[in-house]
Amino acid sequence: MKWQWIRRLVNFWPPLFFTGIKATHISADFRHIEVVLKLRWYNRNFVGTQFGGSLFAMTDPWYMLMLVYNLGPDYYVWDKSAHIDFIAPGRSAARAVFRIDDATLERIREHTAAGKKYLPNFAIDITDREGHLVATVHRTVYVRRKPHKRQ
Repeated sequence: MKWQWIRRLVNFWPPLFFTGIKATHISADFRHIEVVLKLRWYNRNFVGTQFGGSLFAMTDPWYMLMLVYNLGPDYYVWDKSAHIDFIAPGRSAARAVFRIDDATLERIREHTAAGKKYLPNFAIDITDREGHLVATVHRTVYVRRKPHKRQ
């Protein structure tokens, strides 16, 4: 599926759409994604700042999707765990950037070639409109080469 269609589909996927999360950029090679969360009446918390659950949700599917797309159908890829560190209140639109480089993909292929699982960790900084750090999310993804494709 082409990246333009993927962006359209994920932007209308209910868990993202109904929280106001939007992918604003997905590169053609699916290695760079930018996501925004505008501060709206329906995603504010009691004190009027970004709801923490929405900030956490804006980081949810991206690394898993990027790895599925870049590693191909020979791999199992699942989100395994995640946690968020809140740094400052989100008083404006929030932004997160996701990147995967060649070295990361090669490291994953090396660790999974014999069929062992690999658990790469990714840190995602969520910033506000001015570029100030609002939160950092740490995600661990489970990756394993499928049995019929192992070396």
